[in-house]
Amino acid sequence: MKKSLDDYLKSDKPKNLCSPMVNYFADQLNLSANYFGDLIKKELGISAQEFIHNKLIDVAKDQIFDASKSISQISYDLGFKYPQHFTRLFKSKVGVSPSEFKSLN
Repeated sequence: MKKSLDDYLKSDKPKNLCSPMVNYFADQLNLSANYFGDLIKKELGISAQEFIHNKLIDVAKDQIFDASKSISQISYDLGFKYPQHFTRLFKSKVGVSPSEFKSLN
């Protein structure tokens, strides 16, 4: 899952498909989404969707300091259709908005 998610985020798939979803990774392994989610929960102690969200936030934190990228561009690069959705997820996970995170660090 970790390698698949890293590969997905390094490709153009987030821009072309959408932000990564549990169904995509389950399909890659020929598993049902529910079974795959149960396996991830058992192994990692968190849901597959939460694992994906945490990875997206980690990648976003690295990209936020790239002066050539706006917050909107980062959100689109990670597969979010609307930057507001990315900002809401980021704030729920980090406690501050991406802009505030950038200015604090």
